[in-house]
Order: sequence, then C-alpha cells, then structure tokens
Amino acid sequence: MEVRVIDAAEVTAAVKKLLMDCNYFIGADIMDALTNARGTETSPVGKSVLDQIIENDKIAAKEEIPLCQDTGMAVLFIEYGDRVCLKNGSFEDAVNEGVRQAYGEGYLRKSVVSDPVFDRVNTRDNTPAIIHTKIVSGDKIKITAGGKGFGSENMSAIKMLTPSYGVEGVKQFILDTVRAAGPNPCPPIVVGVGIGGTFERAAQLAKKATFRAINTSNPDSRYAELEDELLCEINKMGFGPAGLGGNTTALGVNIETSPTHIAGMPVAVNICCHAARHAETEI
Repeated sequence: MEVRVIDAAEVTAAVKKLLMDCNYFIGADIMDALTNARGTETSPVGKSVLDQIIENDKIAAKEEIPLCQDTGMAVLFIEYGDRVCLKNGSFEDAVNEGVRQAYGEGYLRKSVVSDPVFDRVNTRDNTPAIIHTKIVSGDKIKITAGGKGFGSENMSAIKMLTPSYGVEGVKQFILDTVRAAGPNPCPPIVVGVGIGGTFERAAQLAKKATFRAINTSNPDSRYAELEDELLCEINKMGFGPAGLGGNTTALGVNIETSPTHIAGMPVAVNICCHAARHAETEI
C-alpha cells in the first residue's frame, strides 16, 4: 500500500481555519434549532433572549468576529489514516501552531493557563490544545475541531454507575446533572452524554457527543429514544433561555456509547452552551 506524504503546514492551515470558522459561524443545525425554538417558546422573555442570540450569531458571521467572548479551549478529534506520513514537523506541533495562529490572527480570546493550581500563568496563545487521536485505515486525516467554553464545561460531571442502576439510574444522573447546572451554562444548552468504556473513555465520549450535529440521532433506536426523552424532560425544568424562564432549556441531547466492563456502567455528562462551536475538514 502506497504511503501518502502530507506537509505539516497543511495540518496547521487546516486547524487555523477550523478554529476561526467555528468561532465566527454557528452551525446550521444550531441556527435551525434556535429558530425553531423561537417559534415554540412560550415565555415572552425567552423569545426575546432567543431573538438576541440569533441576531448575535448573524452579526458574528457577517462581520467574522467571535460569536462569544469565551472562545474556548481548543479540542480536536483526529482520525489519522494509517497510510499517512507527515513531513517537516510533528503532528502535535503542527496542530498547536494552527491553534496559535488562529487565536492570534483571528482575535480570539486566549484562555489557557500553563499550570492548573499554582502559577496559572496565561500561555498567551491558547496552546496547548486537547487532542484525541484515533488511527484509522486510509491515507487521509479527518480533523474535527472546536472551542470549548468553560461556563458550560464547569457544569459537567461523571459518575461510575454499576449495572444495577439500569436505564433509570442513567436517566436520573443525567437529569440531576443538568438540574444542578441550572442557568449557569448559558442555556439553551446541548447535552453530550458518554456511556460505557472506562472512567476516561466515558468523558471523551461525552465531549465527542457535543460535537455531533443535534439534528442527528444515535443509530441505535433505543438510545435515539432516550435522547428524545431526556430532551423533553430537560425542557420541562423551565430554566429557559439565559436561565430567565421558558420551555427551551436544551436544544439537543446526544448520546455516544462504548463497550464496558461487566461490573461497570460509567456515565459522563458534558454540557455545552448554545455557542456550540465545532467544524471539520479532511486533508
């Protein structure tokens, strides 16, 4: 099988464009959901908030400026073809250079600190990125990138359930997590759920779930039904747009799953605000 050589500069350019684009242009799935929610929202204040969010997103796209002041920490999911060879640099360095250029030239807020507890000194270029890499068959590199804001990230949670909790226990944990978050994650929100694997795998799945378009469903009809049920229950909570009341607390619930150990059923909930920034490309 022939090996394909890709210059590291191509990776840098792709990452730079993805992170700028996702911070300027809200996804069509989110805009459609916001517009639909505007039509069904029962609260006058909620309608007004949705109008403002929609107007904000349109202005951001037109003027190519950040749609939110928290332009997030760069998170990337990579599908790296096993017949790809990178030249003129390492893959991780190429990705971080793309982040550096995007957040510098794109006038995106730099929010990363080098040490989490003691020094907390800003790295001044929003690096390093969080990179999840999966080796796949092929000669291409698929990059899905997003900027994860921490108003919503801070509301996320994980719990190591045992199988005896069953589906009702899974639902209860997810709903309890969203209820505890309340208005803090800037609703309307997108709820990403990861079920299975190990402690860290469940969290990764939950983050990946927030990157999935909300106009799609889990391919397993049982989980697709659970997504719909959870969305309905979350919107009954009444937090509403911006937490000011209404029936639009969430725009979507996405569930991703993985095989797990016979003794476990880990569940992670990653909450994302309505500025659900992500974009993808293939090199």
